[in-house]
Amino acid sequence: MSSKQKGYRTERKIKLLFQKHGWTVVRAGASLGIADLICIKNKRCILLQIKSTNKKTFYYYGYTMPDYEGFGFYLVVDFGYGKIRVLYPKQKVTIHDGNDIEDFLQKHQ
Repeated sequence: MSSKQKGYRTERKIKLLFQKHGWTVVRAGASLGIADLICIKNKRCILLQIKSTNKKTFYYYGYTMPDYEGFGFYLVVDFGYGKIRVLYPKQKVTIHDGNDIEDFLQKHQ
């Protein structure tokens, strides 16, 4: 599987999880920009950058501020085996950083 296919598959998985919790999600197709997914719920909009790895540590070199143009900006890292973490972006992310995606979605009902 190519990295592009893997990225699309991970984005789709995250999109479906957010939709299951009532979010409207727009995929920024083939995005080379700031966000992969735009999520809207209850007059709130957040931007997600989606990444995946099979390692216990992920090094991120993208945008690292907690908001972008006034919208919340989060890094979502799928470490595999159901370990998906959501956090404000930072360069070094471990499998223990941030919140589990289900906990994040429960908090942001």
